[in-house]
Amino acid sequence: MSKTLDGFGALVTGGGSGIGLACAEALAADGASITICGRTKERLESAAESIGARWIVADVTDEEQVRSAVAAASEPTGGLDAVVACAGGSMHMGPITSSPLDQWRATVELNVIGTFLTLKHSAPVMARGRGGSFVGVSSIAGTATHRYLSAYCVGKAGIDMLVRVAADELGPSNIRVNSVQPGLVETEMVGGIFASDVVLDDYLAQMPLGRAGRPDDIAGLVRFLAGPESTWITGQTIGIDGGHHLRRGPDYTPFAEPLFGADALRGLVPDEPGASS
Repeated sequence: MSKTLDGFGALVTGGGSGIGLACAEALAADGASITICGRTKERLESAAESIGARWIVADVTDEEQVRSAVAAASEPTGGLDAVVACAGGSMHMGPITSSPLDQWRATVELNVIGTFLTLKHSAPVMARGRGGSFVGVSSIAGTATHRYLSAYCVGKAGIDMLVRVAADELGPSNIRVNSVQPGLVETEMVGGIFASDVVLDDYLAQMPLGRAGRPDDIAGLVRFLAGPESTWITGQTIGIDGGHHLRRGPDYTPFAEPLFGADALRGLVPDEPGASS
């Protein structure tokens, strides 16, 4: 039997685990030819074998590696119809006034630059073909403040604005550009939250549906945005968070205060040597 995405070529960054793997699996199950990329060879090999995908090691902040990943993903079908930019995360946690620049910069680069480079190199391939769909994976942190995760919040907000600008530019080439904003989803990356009853309970208290998400919850929406059912949707950021966006962001104080102290959380830091009072 033919499947809806038969003949589709697709690339999923961050496809070795979690939400990225679930997205790749959903696209593959509907007939797409999938290539996944990420930074860990062993994880990619295992994931690709489990869903029948191709894989290539690539750091999305490295332009040449992204270029190579796009080229590899274009080979099986001669083009690209769907790209899911799922690579992201945070290398930073702490008060803004105590934040190391390298951690802050690395987090913004992973999320914003990684998505930008994936879009920069995949969009021309789609434009030379029949168009396609680009889906960025943002976060509820792009709109709801997450205290002590400033770099992550800024990075995810950057993805959402990038998507809007790209949708405006690329529409004439029949390229649709959207993003999804997951809330708390149970993956390896956020294992610490699920190990902390007080932080997890605070998250769940902000969700009208009262449960954390699953990777396949997000994958279902991504599959819809990637496929032919959504051909008049572009420039959208769609929340998928159990209703969390209706309330406030999570409280990370139980994680941050033991590490930085109550004064630091209020922006008080020791004077730097030579600083005037």
